[in-house]
Amino acid sequence: MSIIALWAVFERLLFYRYIKLVLYDNKTELEIELSKNLTLIATIGSNAPYVGLLGTVFGIIMTFVQIGQSGMVDTTSIMTGLALALQATAGGLLVAIPSIIFYNLLMRKSEVLVAKWEILQEKKQSGNYSLKELEENKGR
Repeated sequence: MSIIALWAVFERLLFYRYIKLVLYDNKTELEIELSKNLTLIATIGSNAPYVGLLGTVFGIIMTFVQIGQSGMVDTTSIMTGLALALQATAGGLLVAIPSIIFYNLLMRKSEVLVAKWEILQEKKQSGNYSLKELEENKGR
């Protein structure tokens, strides 16, 4: 999941950096383009902790199975098994936290780009713009 989230984040960052707002005449079309892959990032960010928790539950179950099969209670093996099981939860959080942070940052950038597009449209309608301004506008 982390590789997919990283790919989606980098794809959006590059897209936002090089988008030319002047090429869009329709706000809905622009919003659709700006929001691509954001749902994927949000989904990964919100579900990664659950996937990690599921791994932890399986790890704990496996630890109890090993204890049951050996017939002896060894605190060292119990603690080792539990520590390994908790690594799954930590992994899920390591994926989720950056994903949610990047999702929020990208959503904000998307909102700013839509606002800049609206300003550009107002200038086009009023005739208060220069061709140089339109050519150089890359959405930044």
